[in-house]
Amino acid sequence: MSIQVKDLTHIYSEGLPYESVALKDVSFSIEDGEFIGVIGHTGSGKSTMVQHLNGLLKPHSGSIIIGDVDITKGNVLMRDIRRKIGLVFQYPEYQLFEETVHKDVAFGPTNLGLTKEEVDQRVIEAISLVGLDYDEIGERSPFELSGGQKRRVAIAGVIAMKPEVLILDEPTAGLDPKAHKDVLEMIKKIHETQNNITILVSHNMNDIAKMVDKVLVMETGMIAMEGTPRQVFSQAQKLKKMGLALPQATEIMNKLRNRGFDIKEGILTNDEAFVELVRILKKDIKG
Repeated sequence: MSIQVKDLTHIYSEGLPYESVALKDVSFSIEDGEFIGVIGHTGSGKSTMVQHLNGLLKPHSGSIIIGDVDITKGNVLMRDIRRKIGLVFQYPEYQLFEETVHKDVAFGPTNLGLTKEEVDQRVIEAISLVGLDYDEIGERSPFELSGGQKRRVAIAGVIAMKPEVLILDEPTAGLDPKAHKDVLEMIKKIHETQNNITILVSHNMNDIAKMVDKVLVMETGMIAMEGTPRQVFSQAQKLKKMGLALPQATEIMNKLRNRGFDIKEGILTNDEAFVELVRILKKDIKG
């Protein structure tokens, strides 16, 4: 499956005095199995854009082709599209509602018309995939769990549908550092296990730098930049003009280079920074 977005435009409150152009001529493509990061300051159009991908919002103009189906056409059954595209909103744990974890995760697969045996198998697999123990929590109320566990259960409910595209809008928002790290590792595991398209919307540049294959940078409802993390984060001045930060490791290594240290360009992650610093120290010792 691939995604082709062409000239997508969305206008809120069209024709009213306070109408707002949220997206303007947005075009991009995503290939099967890619992990995509979407960044941009608040109000840049990130959430509006991803909500078009499973038909929650309809465009003013443009097309969205999922596989070989243009989902902007009037004769498309969005129910069939939403079976293929899972969308996890910010704070998904607020959408938990069932008596037990099992019932909550089973809600989506049950509505697909699967047999009870198939539903139960999907529930167990999804809970395991998000790093939780089914035997321990399956029959517990989701409201008894910790914040990080609740979020994992909410995400399990989406992946139990086995979507071919998984969209996560700020999935680590509000989590403590350990839960943040655990959720990222979980997302990486889901992507590698299911080999689906994963789209991560985030304000955290460190996460984007180490997780994704390609980055879409949005500004005022348009795609301002597109490329690999290394290509995008090498353009520090452009990003800063858009009010966006660099990954912490990139920022620190750039400052050291500007002070005369022989630091190579393109450092993105803490691991890369560590290796580069060791190289510099060994060079100085030998010198």
